[in-house]
Amino acid sequence: MKISALFLFSLLFLTGCSNEQQSINKLSNLDGGRVFAVAAGTAADQMVLQRFPDAKLIYFNNVLHCALAVKEGKADATAYDLPVLVNIAAKIDGLRVLDELIMKDQYGFAVRKDDTALKEIMDQVLSDIQSDGTYEAMSARWFPKAGTPGPMPDIPENGSGGELAFGTAAVTEPMSFVGENQQVIGFDIEFATRIAAKAGKKLNIVNMEFGAMLPALISGKVDMIGAGLSITEERAKSVLFSEPYYRGGLAVIVKGQENTVAHKPFFRSIGNSVRDNLIVEERYKLVLDGLLVTIIITVLAALLGTILGGGVCFLNMSHNKMSRKIAEIYIGFFRGTPVLVLLLIIYYVVFASVTVTPVFVAIIAFGLNFAAYVSEIYRTAIESVNRGQWEAGKAGGFTNVQTFRHIILPQAIRHALPVYKGEFISMMKATSVVGYIAVQDITRVSDIIRSRTFDAFFPLLLAAAIYLVLAWLLTRLLNKVEISVVPERKRLQK
Repeated sequence: MKISALFLFSLLFLTGCSNEQQSINKLSNLDGGRVFAVAAGTAADQMVLQRFPDAKLIYFNNVLHCALAVKEGKADATAYDLPVLVNIAAKIDGLRVLDELIMKDQYGFAVRKDDTALKEIMDQVLSDIQSDGTYEAMSARWFPKAGTPGPMPDIPENGSGGELAFGTAAVTEPMSFVGENQQVIGFDIEFATRIAAKAGKKLNIVNMEFGAMLPALISGKVDMIGAGLSITEERAKSVLFSEPYYRGGLAVIVKGQENTVAHKPFFRSIGNSVRDNLIVEERYKLVLDGLLVTIIITVLAALLGTILGGGVCFLNMSHNKMSRKIAEIYIGFFRGTPVLVLLLIIYYVVFASVTVTPVFVAIIAFGLNFAAYVSEIYRTAIESVNRGQWEAGKAGGFTNVQTFRHIILPQAIRHALPVYKGEFISMMKATSVVGYIAVQDITRVSDIIRSRTFDAFFPLLLAAAIYLVLAWLLTRLLNKVEISVVPERKRLQK
C-alpha cells in the first residue's frame, strides 16, 4: 500500500513538473538546463550558451526542423533570427516567439578573404539603396506587418561580366526561400541580385544547407553567401564580411497555445495537403525535378560502380602482390568511409579548385563507393564456381580468357545478381544525402516544400512513397534481368 501511494505521488509530482516546464513566458524560464534545438552551422549555439550556460543542445539541419522539434516536445526552445522565427510562428500553430531577445545581432554577406573587390561592391550597393530609399521599400516588401512577403521585383542583369555564384539556404523565409515558380526569392536574394547587377554579372543562386555555405565559400564553390548570416568574430577569421545590411537579434521560439479549431475530416485534410504541397505554386514540378535528379545519380553511379568494380575485382584476384594490395586499400577505404563523409571530401577537398556540378560529384562519390561493394560481389561469385570448371576449359582447348568468358562468367553472374540487386537498391536510397552539397534530389525537395508549407507530415510521406516506388520498380527490372540470365529463377518465384 505504501509502495502504491509512493508511486502515485511520484507520478503526480513528475506530471506537475512536466506541466510547469511547459509554461515558458520569458527568457528566465529557460534557465536550469533546458533543451535547445539549434540549426547546425549557425552561431545560435554559441549565443545560447552565452546566455544559458547550462543549456543542453540538440542539432538539426535547419531552423524548420528545430521549430518542429519544439512543437512536438522534443526540445524546450529554439533560437534563431527574429524575422525568420516570426514568420514560422505565424504559420505553425502551437508556437510563439518570446518578446525578449537573447542578444542583438547584425547580418552580412560574406566573400573570400582575398575578394576585396566584391566586398567593395557589396558595401557600395548597400550605401546606395540606403540613401535613395530603396532599402526602406525592400524592408516593407519582405517584412510586412501583415500578409506574405514579396513579391520579388524585376532587377535587370546584363551578365556581361559572367556569373556571380551566390550560396544560400532557401529555408529561411523571409530572408531566402523558394516562392512561386520554384524561384528562390527573399530579402537576401534581392540584395544579392542588386550586387550582381552592380558587378555586371548574372546571379547564379546555389541552394544548399546552411551549414554548407561557409565551406562552399572557402573552397571556391560559390563567390558570395548570405541567408540571415550573423557577423561573428569566429567567422570573420575565415571570410570577409560586408557592412551589416540588417540589424536584428537572436529570438527564441517556444511551445505556445495549441490551436483549438476542430480537426477537419481525414480525407479533406489529405486533399488540402495535396493542394498545399503539390498544386500551390506548382510545387509538383519541384518533385518531378528532384525525382529526375535522383534517377540520374542512381543510374550513372551504378554504371560507373559496376564497371570500376570489375577492374578492382581483377586487381584483387591478380597474382601480382602489388595489384592485390592496391585493391585491398581501395576496398577498405571506400567500404569503411561513410558515403556522406566521402561525398563532402570529394566536393570540398578533391574538387575544391575545380568547377564541377554537384550532381557530377554525387555520381563520382556514389560510383566509387558502389564499386568497392561490387568488386567483392564479383570476387565472391567467381570464387564460388568450382575450380574444376577451369580444368574442364583447359581440357577442351580453351585459353584462360576463353574459359573465363564462356564457362566461369555465366555461372558467376548467376551467383552475383541476387546480391548485386540488393546493393543497387541500397545505393539508390543512400542518395538521399546529396542535399548536403546543394543537389536538389527528392529529399532536399521535401525540405524545401516543408519550409514553405510547414507541413511536417505530407512532404516526408511523399518522399518515402517515391523511394518505395523507385525501389519496387528497380527490383522488378532487376528481377527480369535475373530471370533472363537464370531461367530457373522464374519457377522458384512462382
